[in-house]
Amino acid sequence: MAETEKDITASADRLLRAESAALARLARELPADFAPLVSAILALQGRVILSGIGKSGHIARKIASTLASTGTPSFFVHPAEASHGDLGMVTKADLCILISNSGETRELADLISYTRRFSIPLAGISSRPASSLMQAADYRLTLPDEAEACPMGLAPTTSTTMTLALGDALAVALMDQRAFVAEEFKTFHPGGKLGAQLLYVHQVMHGPEALALVAPDADMTETLMQMSAKGFGLACVVDKDGKLAGVISDGDIRRNASGIMEIKAGDIATKTPRTVTPGTLAAKALSLMNQSMIGAIVVIDDGGAPVGILRVHDCLRAGVA
Repeated sequence: MAETEKDITASADRLLRAESAALARLARELPADFAPLVSAILALQGRVILSGIGKSGHIARKIASTLASTGTPSFFVHPAEASHGDLGMVTKADLCILISNSGETRELADLISYTRRFSIPLAGISSRPASSLMQAADYRLTLPDEAEACPMGLAPTTSTTMTLALGDALAVALMDQRAFVAEEFKTFHPGGKLGAQLLYVHQVMHGPEALALVAPDADMTETLMQMSAKGFGLACVVDKDGKLAGVISDGDIRRNASGIMEIKAGDIATKTPRTVTPGTLAAKALSLMNQSMIGAIVVIDDGGAPVGILRVHDCLRAGVA
């Protein structure tokens, strides 16, 4: 490795180690007001309002977004805009979290005064416990006093990393307390990769009209006609109660080609096929098909009756991968 590349790698290594050490210290010295703040947010009737300026503002936006997407109504208010009318967005039912590493950011002064005037709960995130912000706050999330990891010790690096991690910790603690589940998560993430990963089988599968249904004593002429008519390469063998008794695939037909017309459907059906229910996550169903090396899987209801078919291609088309 060239000397310049070694220097570059060493710079990255120093920063990452410094920030890792700061996060480890934050975990050991979690602010005493962390749990009370979580409890206050859980009891909140309104929203959580985040604000900050500069790099702290960017972190505040991310925390607000994370909270909102995990079940805690939240949004970001720019402190300058707040001073010019957007204070009206903050109500007495809300709670404000203001971020300033120094705790003396002058742009936050109007927000601090507003929360004090109308008794709106205020949480501060800062590394300076004696600062104006922290002295005014009801909940004080004091960061460990760690030096910034940049060579001059000035650029927000370690402090913003700790603040971001603390915000994630808040969001996850709230999720745990609310027993936030995947269905709720999907409600807030209907699009993109996350939405696709949280699709359920019933949202992607082909319904009952796609099923080729035959009785165990059906001859192969009838079975092949049913399979050809539906075009999914599968036949469901069902008993007299309509429950799935086996599955016949194109591969089963080929493996039993010799004397096929003398064979009954129940003779060559896989008696214990892989199945899923409509409420199974499509990603889990896809994983099951991949593990079993099959291209399609039968969907059954709680009583064991077939209600649909899901194919690997259906999952891939929906973005489940």
